[in-house]
Amino acid sequence: MSLARNLAGVAGAVLAAAAFAAPAQATEPQAQDVRPNIIDGREVDSAPWAARLFVDGQENCTATIIAPEWVLTAQHCVAGGGQLSFNIGDVDQTQGEHAEAKSGGVVVHDTADLALVNIDHAVQTEYAPLGSVGDVEVGDTVQTYGWGATCTDKPEIECQAQILKVADVDVTDIACSDYRGGTAVCATRGDGIPAGGDSGGPMFSGGVQVGVASTSDRQSTTAYTNITEYRDWIQSVAGV
Repeated sequence: MSLARNLAGVAGAVLAAAAFAAPAQATEPQAQDVRPNIIDGREVDSAPWAARLFVDGQENCTATIIAPEWVLTAQHCVAGGGQLSFNIGDVDQTQGEHAEAKSGGVVVHDTADLALVNIDHAVQTEYAPLGSVGDVEVGDTVQTYGWGATCTDKPEIECQAQILKVADVDVTDIACSDYRGGTAVCATRGDGIPAGGDSGGPMFSGGVQVGVASTSDRQSTTAYTNITEYRDWIQSVAGV
């Protein structure tokens, strides 16, 4: 995965794609290139909470289902408009239960790179457990997941992962900035790094989700919106 820019849409959502694709400093929001994917790392065997986001049918970002009718992803992944849909619960992005966003069902945070999407029916699966303050600390080795690009030598749309990937990264800061200036967890490359298409995907620490992919330079650094700082907002919208 390479999170040099947020990958909100490999083809259709250029803004969201910028955060994870263009080399951007993870500690400062960048207005130009927003997209991430996982470079190196390894494939995942099971991820019932995983959701692949499509915009107008085009693979775009990664997400997680956190409640029967609510999906969590990055704001930049939904900023371009279009019809949002998801394949949920399978590591193969072409499989899983299909769901569409309800009309008017997208809720974005005012200042952080976070979005909640209300889907058109309840999906019964294992939902991503959300972390609280203290669940991620500087020095932790955490896991980042996504279906983003697996290459840096050709257009990212040509090397999106079909099978969900995971990479270990090392936390360097839990109060840096995401793409929109929100509070983020910054980390350096371990056995891989997010890239375009990984945007909106989760960071897990100790088995709970603590971050949402916002930016990456696809080489050494990445920033994930620190959802432990936004639990009140998530609860107020999605009830979890």
